[in-house]
Amino acid sequence: MKLSHSWSRATPLFDDPNLVSCSGLVPVMALAERAGLSELISSKVAFRAAKKVASAGANPAGKLTSIIGGMAAGADCIDDLDVIRSGGMGRLFGGVYAAPTLGQFLREFTHGHTLQLASVARAHLVNLVGRSRLLPGIAQEVFIDIDSLLRPVFGRAKQGASFGHTKIAGKQVLRRGLSPLATTISTAAGAPVVAGIRLRGGSTGSGKSAAGMVREAIATARAAGATGEILVRGDSAYGNSAVVAACIKAGTRFSVVVTKNKAVNAAIATIEAEAWKPVHYPGAVADPDTGELISDAEVAETHFTAFASTKYPVTARLVIRRVRDRARGDELFPVWRYHPFFTNSTEPTAEADITHRRHAVIETVFADLIDGPLAHMPSGDFSANAAWAICATICHNLLRAVGTLTSPTHAVARGGTLRRQIVTVPARIARPQRRPVLHLPKHWPWARHWKSLWDNVFGHQAPPPLTA
Repeated sequence: MKLSHSWSRATPLFDDPNLVSCSGLVPVMALAERAGLSELISSKVAFRAAKKVASAGANPAGKLTSIIGGMAAGADCIDDLDVIRSGGMGRLFGGVYAAPTLGQFLREFTHGHTLQLASVARAHLVNLVGRSRLLPGIAQEVFIDIDSLLRPVFGRAKQGASFGHTKIAGKQVLRRGLSPLATTISTAAGAPVVAGIRLRGGSTGSGKSAAGMVREAIATARAAGATGEILVRGDSAYGNSAVVAACIKAGTRFSVVVTKNKAVNAAIATIEAEAWKPVHYPGAVADPDTGELISDAEVAETHFTAFASTKYPVTARLVIRRVRDRARGDELFPVWRYHPFFTNSTEPTAEADITHRRHAVIETVFADLIDGPLAHMPSGDFSANAAWAICATICHNLLRAVGTLTSPTHAVARGGTLRRQIVTVPARIARPQRRPVLHLPKHWPWARHWKSLWDNVFGHQAPPPLTA
């Protein structure tokens, strides 16, 4: 690719009021409105008393939709929200607010307001499932995953920031940050969406508030159409009596890692040697000579009573996966590392282990959020950051719904891919014969998919945009 010499002497001018850089926001925000985003915000989020500035809490629907639209266009901090005011964006959307106004609005949030906004996020997700092709097969089987992450912050100005444990290059380290706790909903054929997120201090224990988050996620899944089996998955931070009791009371299955202690080790020791069976993971490689798997992972199970010291002990299956300890290969007999999890699922042992290990799908959601709106915690105010995190999940679910209406490939694409191919498409606004027309780039590689989204959102109410 070579620049023409004539353009090296060109004069750039930022003077065209009819150009927009994010024309894909038109169908994206139209889908959000068809799922009732503004109505939900207006009915649930109310600022009755000023926290700092009297007028900052006015029109929460317009300001929150502006924030979500800016996030969909790639904003990962408050200043970046000005992207929705460039060029002709004011001609495409009404009530577009400046970034300082939106930052002032976020700082008006209290804990109660974040709970109201979280209710909006759950209701909007339910509406998106009805308006798009999100979560196919939700009536048959649903997976709910719960996990937390640590978002690092720098300096001492962030409210709630404290030192917490995180992994970098496989090693546990302490970092100053804030710790969101999130739940996701997914199906066998559908990419995960965020059921809820709650911002906490960096030093907060991973399992704090987990049972309540699980209850809300189960209720959201059922409201969205989950009439079949629901399986809740989590790692050792969530293998506690409160989470398991919440699952049992809600009538769902659970599959959670349990911390190894004397009782767990004793249960593992009772398993006979012949009970261990090799497990065939998806993508496992077989030895070309013997046909055996190039893997030493084996699984077995036993009955186990967990939380025996509490008022509500639970008896279910203890499934254990074991692998050779490669660091101790010189031993006379093989040394195994054991990874137990506690479940009441009815799958065979090997299949239950494979299903449990797919809990890692929640990490793809975290990676998506970190690559987008949660790249930063943009405010020094804790409640403002909590509201920002909830807006980020609304944006994530919205883009996921947009992907399902675009193409099968985009239905499982990353948020960054959707922004690059569908949202941040430049266009020129025209009104020939007073009929609004969007002129988009000719030979745009994803033009067919873009028009498919347009048709699925607007139907035949408006003609598709033209290529220029």
